[in-house]
Amino acid sequence: MSKTEEHIGDTVSLVYQCRLPLSTSTVNHLAGLLRRHLKSIGSRWRSLPPGKIAVIVLAVLRHDQRLTDMAGGNNIAESTVRRWRDEMIPASTTVTACTSSPCPTRGAA
Repeated sequence: MSKTEEHIGDTVSLVYQCRLPLSTSTVNHLAGLLRRHLKSIGSRWRSLPPGKIAVIVLAVLRHDQRLTDMAGGNNIAESTVRRWRDEMIPASTTVTACTSSPCPTRGAA
């Protein structure tokens, strides 16, 4: 039996892109939240910068992008995207709650 390097049928690489209307201030705000979170848990590094992580998490949350699609397009594991999503949700909801009422971490105004 001989080995061949031929692919079966036509193989096509598909790329799916969507437009995510975000302001720079939104991305910077979420990146800042992530930086504070990383500092609080003592994390030294992440595989991507906080701004890119914020965009990936927003794409997952706002456009219901599959974790595997976002992971594969950014050369990271699906579990990494899941962990980022799970870390950003509590951080962003804490800020949302603090803007609507006196925040216990900031003290009463």
